[in-house]
Amino acid sequence: MTAALIDGNLISKKLRGEIRERAAKIPSAKGKPPGLAVILVGGNPASQVYVSSKVKACGEVGFHSVLERYPASLSEADLLKQIDTLNNDPTINGILVQLPLPDHIDSKKVLEAIAPEKDVDGFHISNAGALMVGSPEFIPCTPYGCIKMLESIQYPLKGAQAVVVGASNIVGKPMAMLLLMAGATITVCNSKTRNLSRYTKDADIVVVATGRPKMVTGDMIKPGAVVIDVGINRLPDGKLCGDVDFESVKQVASHITPVPGGVGPMTITMLLMNTLEAAER
Repeated sequence: MTAALIDGNLISKKLRGEIRERAAKIPSAKGKPPGLAVILVGGNPASQVYVSSKVKACGEVGFHSVLERYPASLSEADLLKQIDTLNNDPTINGILVQLPLPDHIDSKKVLEAIAPEKDVDGFHISNAGALMVGSPEFIPCTPYGCIKMLESIQYPLKGAQAVVVGASNIVGKPMAMLLLMAGATITVCNSKTRNLSRYTKDADIVVVATGRPKMVTGDMIKPGAVVIDVGINRLPDGKLCGDVDFESVKQVASHITPVPGGVGPMTITMLLMNTLEAAER
């Protein structure tokens, strides 16, 4: 078989249309559109691309957006002070600090400084804890997007065997929690798991988020499985690829996400959704 593509661009377009319609109703009720503040510290090239994409997406759905750029020399104290200012700004519903931060700044301290009701990345410990007990306020954007992609193919999650490869706080752990909430049986692996294929071969759903190019290959996948590739890596020849070997896996899986054009667009779309929900609340 050749796997059907789960097109992140197509799903995002539909969701952004819904977000735009809901956002348009907010000014008449509250006097302002949803507002997102994005903070970028330093000149990381990838981070600059990401924040530009987020600000552009805000404009497309009628949001108010603020992009604050600071040099890498910005002190931790000054960054925390600016976050406090945004916490108290009524025109801002969501605050996002682009990671990674310079080494002299404690990322954990910065993320905890964001007011939980404006933590549209879903990284604050109170939001992570709410997800753990099954009552999330904000779901981390990438796992949220993955769930929406599974919903788009109407995959029956209840009772499914799911393997999440990667255990980060940003993707792997919240992804496992969301699948668990949906009724799936979860195994969480990582890049150091011994005999990884022993687990992935039994899975109906495989979500891979390790940052290792093409580490999951076709011989590691059960025929007919759904494969969600969260990774994005640049090869020496400049081409982009995921953590899944797309060419071999697509011959085995029933559905697969491409890289690029899969999970990436969904991450930004779910950031918009979280910001919208913050404004509506």
